[in-house]
Amino acid sequence: MKVTIDPESGFCFGVDRAIQKAETELEAGNPVFCLGEMVHNKVQMDLLKSKGLKVITHNDLPALKGQKVMVRAHGEPPETFKQLQELGITVLNATCPIVTKLQQKINESFLSGESSGAQIVIYGKPGHAEVAGLNGNAGNVAIIVNSEIDFGKMDFSKPIRLFSQTTMDAEGYQMMGEGILERMNEAGNTDLVINKSVCRQVSGRAPALRSFANEHDVIVFVGGSNSANGAYLFSVCKSENINSFYISNTEDIDIKWFENANSVGVTGATSTPGWLIKQVAEFIKRL
Repeated sequence: MKVTIDPESGFCFGVDRAIQKAETELEAGNPVFCLGEMVHNKVQMDLLKSKGLKVITHNDLPALKGQKVMVRAHGEPPETFKQLQELGITVLNATCPIVTKLQQKINESFLSGESSGAQIVIYGKPGHAEVAGLNGNAGNVAIIVNSEIDFGKMDFSKPIRLFSQTTMDAEGYQMMGEGILERMNEAGNTDLVINKSVCRQVSGRAPALRSFANEHDVIVFVGGSNSANGAYLFSVCKSENINSFYISNTEDIDIKWFENANSVGVTGATSTPGWLIKQVAEFIKRL
């Protein structure tokens, strides 16, 4: 049985950058307090915690005056940075540059759209850390939508500026835009701007992943249980290969999956470390 690792798998640029920043501080013996989980992968987080990383919440900030606090790749709303400054906390800003640019673009759109009554609409996961940061740059008045069920939140007679959480699927975003435009046309309004805000590293993986899933008898997808990106990319695999299985680590593997299989493909989310994907592949080889 041949086991192949997806060459496109592993951390995305933003997550890899954040983890390297944290490890540099930890290796220097500096305590690092991370505002929320740095990456949606328990195995990687356990490793970082073993090196000294402390995961905190916003409620912990007042007790950390003078300490170093890391802002993870997902980013934070402006009010968080203001609070950190007021508390005299040194900020290790690991916000993904792509997210930072999107935050700035949303803020500019929000400020320029105030006079025209334009609505800022964000296609994303309600409650997701990145979405909270994006919304904060829209004065916390953005309309968060995840499906057509949320269309009732919008006024289709008014201008709409549509954005997407960077890790959402491009196809879903396109369908959302088409659905909004249709409703706006019915209301006699065409003032819609759809911004390109899905990360290319995420959206670009889907076509290659479809090919990869079709090349193997079985697909083992490695991802965190709370990874939105993992859920989307796994759905891409599953749509192409019914014998696709989602795992968090080697303990989730069932040997029955590989009966009569000649080839197995191992891949994962952009929040899954390459070393873990390799570990899973080696484990399957030993089976």
